[in-house]
Amino acid sequence: MTISKVVAVVPAAGVGSRMQADRPKQYLTIGDQTILEHTLLKLAAHPDITRVIVALSPGDDYFSTLAVSNAPWLTTVNGGDSRADSVRNALSTLADDEWALVHDAARPCVNHDDLDQLIAMTRRPGFGGAILATPVRDTMKRALSGATAQPVVAHTENRDNLWHALTPQLFPAQALLQAIDSALAAGVTVTDEASAMEFAGHQVMLLDSDPANIKITRPADLPLARFYLQQSLMETSQTGNLSQ
Repeated sequence: MTISKVVAVVPAAGVGSRMQADRPKQYLTIGDQTILEHTLLKLAAHPDITRVIVALSPGDDYFSTLAVSNAPWLTTVNGGDSRADSVRNALSTLADDEWALVHDAARPCVNHDDLDQLIAMTRRPGFGGAILATPVRDTMKRALSGATAQPVVAHTENRDNLWHALTPQLFPAQALLQAIDSALAAGVTVTDEASAMEFAGHQVMLLDSDPANIKITRPADLPLARFYLQQSLMETSQTGNLSQ
């Protein structure tokens, strides 16, 4: 059975203020490429991803300077005021028979094994969507609401059945577009694509992801992402040598 058409959607219109940098975090560099380039190239290299759509801020002055901006497999759309707006702008360009694989611009360490297991789910009859995630392993604390600058513990949360939602998140493009529109119209905060699908009553599967699939949000995340990317390059090189 063939895999359905899968299009990667990358919302990249945010500013990433927590990085305290002079530019949006997706344009910080790891090695000789920006975070966004690492992410886009990783997605484009997967054989089952037909093309990549990136949603950019209308005032973005950085993307056009990147070599990847002229890639034949890449198209751009205008981003919106929120992640949900950016994603829906990209979804509106997709066909009825396409799947949207939505991935954070600042997750350059996603590996092809995780993409394989996620995309392979489209072969299953009745499959309606899934996300990469990791089970919560740490003790979870709920802070008191309305606390001062120094948060205070209200209570400990039961971590049973709790998962950290990651990306990519894979859904039928038109079903996701309708779910986002319905959620926004109802005033629901759409924190990720799965939250919109959940609101619309769809069942969302959880697929255990490699913990290296981190999101770069703070300066301390950069060295860790650099390490994971270096490890990935070494493993690819070793695999190539073994196959020769």
